[in-house]
Amino acid sequence: MSTLLLLAGATLILLPFIWMLSLSLKPQDEIFASTITLLPSRLEWGNYVKAFTETNIPLFLWNGFVVVAGILFFQLLFSIPCAFALAQRNFRLRTVVFGLVLAALLVPFHVTAIPIFLGLAAVNLLDSYAALILPFIPTAFGIFLFRQFFAQMSTELFDAARVDGLSETAVVWRIAFPLALPAATAFAIFSVTAHWNDLFWPLIATTSPEIATPPRGILYFRDQESGDDVGPLMAGAVIITAPLVLAFLFAQRKFMQGLAAGGLKG
Repeated sequence: MSTLLLLAGATLILLPFIWMLSLSLKPQDEIFASTITLLPSRLEWGNYVKAFTETNIPLFLWNGFVVVAGILFFQLLFSIPCAFALAQRNFRLRTVVFGLVLAALLVPFHVTAIPIFLGLAAVNLLDSYAALILPFIPTAFGIFLFRQFFAQMSTELFDAARVDGLSETAVVWRIAFPLALPAATAFAIFSVTAHWNDLFWPLIATTSPEIATPPRGILYFRDQESGDDVGPLMAGAVIITAPLVLAFLFAQRKFMQGLAAGGLKG
């Protein structure tokens, strides 16, 4: 019974993606047909050709890679030392700081979007890679996840490294970080997925097609020049979704290990 419920749930979740793939391979006349069929009568690969020729999808994919890689790099750079300090170092107000991190988890980005927008406008950073990366570098979720992971590690291990002459920075990056790779993989999946699929902030912070991320770029199928062509639109959606699916399939084992180790697995 539980297996049937899981299969039913998985089918409901996957159905929109299956329908998207089906539409991307259908001729235009079948997309708007009165009957609903998953399998097209013939494969219309021209939708994918249009997706690559009518808009600059390779550029959008590159922009997406630059943005998510930049965000992830700086998130790890700052969140790992902060989390290590909260888990393995004793200092005044440590509990208060951790409480503030938990409180920050409750604040959605949309609440702070307008102040961030005004701040970036004041320093003339809108419509740039910096505008897409900088607001997401502070990550309460990343600090919380790594803190939970580091809290389970033995303090004696890090004390032994200090006795051997390692600096605190070396302890973090040469001892703690390699041990936290499962948690880092889990966090990377969350971070890359969220920012690769984000349309809200790129739609506000950018206007130039040259730095459009994949979700922002795919909207150019709906403008007056390109028209509202559903087949190529769905083909473009398949193209920008495929990298995330492949990345998760390759990293799913470490992803599950990271969730379990971070105390997030239900």
